[in-house]
Amino acid sequence: MSLDLRIPMGLMFTFTGLILTVFGIRTNGDAALYAKSLGINANLWWGLVLLVFGILMFLMGRRQQMRLAEEPREPAEDGEVRRGH
Repeated sequence: MSLDLRIPMGLMFTFTGLILTVFGIRTNGDAALYAKSLGINANLWWGLVLLVFGILMFLMGRRQQMRLAEEPREPAEDGEVRRGH
């Protein structure tokens, strides 16, 4: 069984994006915190970007895993070594 690398990476980015998004929402009214970024809530916006990216990575990895699971495997001939995709 081979694991598509996009699945754990997607989960990692989703989790990090979720933390940043929640922090950005909780500190949305703090003008002093966002004074250095010209009043832009960078935590909220980058959290949303990471959240969307992580979800897309996870879904693409899951789609590929399902596609590989549905694909019929050909039996190996004598002396032939078969490896996963």
